[in-house]
Amino acid sequence: SIWVQHLSSTSTRIMGVCAASCAGKGGGSAPLVVIAGPPAAGKGTQCDKIKETFGYVHISTGDILRDNVKRGTELGLKAKGFMDSGGLVPSELIVDLVKDRLMQPDIKEKGCLLDGFPRAPDQAQAMVDAGLKVDKFLLIQVPDEMLVERGCGRRLDPETGDIYHLKFKPPLAEIMDRLVHRSDDQEEAIRVRLGNYHSQIDGILPFFKEVVVKIDGTSKPDEVFGLVSKGLEGL
Repeated sequence: SIWVQHLSSTSTRIMGVCAASCAGKGGGSAPLVVIAGPPAAGKGTQCDKIKETFGYVHISTGDILRDNVKRGTELGLKAKGFMDSGGLVPSELIVDLVKDRLMQPDIKEKGCLLDGFPRAPDQAQAMVDAGLKVDKFLLIQVPDEMLVERGCGRRLDPETGDIYHLKFKPPLAEIMDRLVHRSDDQEEAIRVRLGNYHSQIDGILPFFKEVVVKIDGTSKPDEVFGLVSKGLEGL
């Protein structure tokens, strides 16, 4: 839907901006962690593990937008104007929305985990311009061919919503015929997304070079999380 598209395009902008503000209120020490990586790199799994272990608040920019629009806040009404007209919410407004969220007690106390933002160099610049300081930038790295294999093998059960993988999480034979190979999981679509990711990430990393931690994402999730945990030591 158009609404979802708006949330998706704006959520990438909001999320990275949020990361940096949590660290700076009144000299507080609540960390701001960004996690990034290509499609099918396992970011979602690692985010769940990070939340469970470290207690960070996982910020969804889509949720921030919906909440502000629903409550009719000044910022929410401004954002809704852009969304209703088919435009992107300006980075400056996204920053304001995120800063407002980061002032809430849960984030000031626990810190925040920013997932997948910034996704372009101009968004990274907007974070810097807003004075948002990132404490750690976790970059999950997986070779493209492995990511294509992970993606192409995925199948959706339309009756339950469960996701299977023909190699790594095979379904029972009796449900195989009803499983769906989604268009997003076709090889051509995956390679396009990977190309877009690589074209952007090289321009993003220089903004965070002092705090980037590169994570080998080729192993099992628990092993990858061991590397993530090591990368977050000292926060």
